[in-house]
Amino acid sequence: MPNAEADDGVTLYYEEAGEGTPILFIHEFADDLRTWEPQFNYFSRNYRCIAYNARGYPPSEVPESSDYYSQLRAAQDARDVLKHLGIEKSHIIGLSMGGFASLHFGLNFPEMAHSLVVAGCGYGAGGDRDQWRKETAEIAQRFVDQGMEAVSQFYAYGPTRVQLENKDPRGFAAFVSRFNEHSPLGCANTFIGVQGERPSLYDLQDEMRKLTVPTYIMTGDEDEPCLDPNLMMKRTIPSSWLAVLPNAGHAINLEDPELFNGLIQRFLTAVDTGTFKARDPRSIGQSMSGLK
Repeated sequence: MPNAEADDGVTLYYEEAGEGTPILFIHEFADDLRTWEPQFNYFSRNYRCIAYNARGYPPSEVPESSDYYSQLRAAQDARDVLKHLGIEKSHIIGLSMGGFASLHFGLNFPEMAHSLVVAGCGYGAGGDRDQWRKETAEIAQRFVDQGMEAVSQFYAYGPTRVQLENKDPRGFAAFVSRFNEHSPLGCANTFIGVQGERPSLYDLQDEMRKLTVPTYIMTGDEDEPCLDPNLMMKRTIPSSWLAVLPNAGHAINLEDPELFNGLIQRFLTAVDTGTFKARDPRSIGQSMSGLK
């Protein structure tokens, strides 16, 4: 079983396929590396694709204390998987929790990123931080007290998940099945250490303004918690593109894999060929009065 060891000793299970420029995929909270199968099938034809299970997601190790889980640690784990594989630089693609990790990877280890895809990133980005910690702690306790299948009845069927269920009932059932296989302790600790304690996106704006790594921000138009934060990131990160997928919720890589893959392929091609350009400053702050 292929495992990488993080610098704090936690082991991380990974899989890879294909050859070429590396792409590292980072999964969302409610899924695991298997969520990237449609992307592996497509991108491994021309890229070296790597995906791993985050700490807390078997067969990766499940540390018993939430002290071993944090937003920075999530970015460091991505770094450590690449270091284990001897990869100095990679494209980084993350969804939701993985989207946050992708962004923080770019902020902390920009020299290791050809590009960043920050998809489905924004849940819990603003609002009352104390209330956010309280809510995440309550959900974490439900994982421990009730188990995965009980929690999935509300978590896997939320307002940004029904889109996948409506489009692809079979794929949605497979997603729920994967969710139910996860470790309750790992999910609880992830909710406490990563979700609950991560900084608000709005508190990172100064850092994001300095980000020069090509960044693709992606969301579904029905993923309400992500819409406003995604617009903010687009306006803040000068080296960013923004895609809003139509009639789409949270799991956009599963809902519309052909559109998702095609948009990312165009982005990667621009980066790989050196034709990606940061936003032209002349496009910022113009009004109709400038046409007079």
